[in-house]
Amino acid sequence: MIVTIAIGLGLGLIGLGILGMLISGIQSLIKGKQDFKKILTMLVPFAFFGIAYGIFGDITQAGVATMLFMMALMILTILLTGLRGTFNV
Repeated sequence: MIVTIAIGLGLGLIGLGILGMLISGIQSLIKGKQDFKKILTMLVPFAFFGIAYGIFGDITQAGVATMLFMMALMILTILLTGLRGTFNV
């Protein structure tokens, strides 16, 4: 019984932390302290996860697909920035 309560309280605290980050992020965006492009960049994994979940219908498969997509995107970005630095573009 106590384990269930502790897990529930822990998840509740995580939820409150995420809610606080969202509220402060929206306030920073409204006040002009944050760039809209940076916020859109942070939303890419969540958007891809939502699309993958819609396709697969399973949270586990959607999570793995999101991880693989983000790893491929990271490798592609590293290659592009390396080529840009090599050819001084």
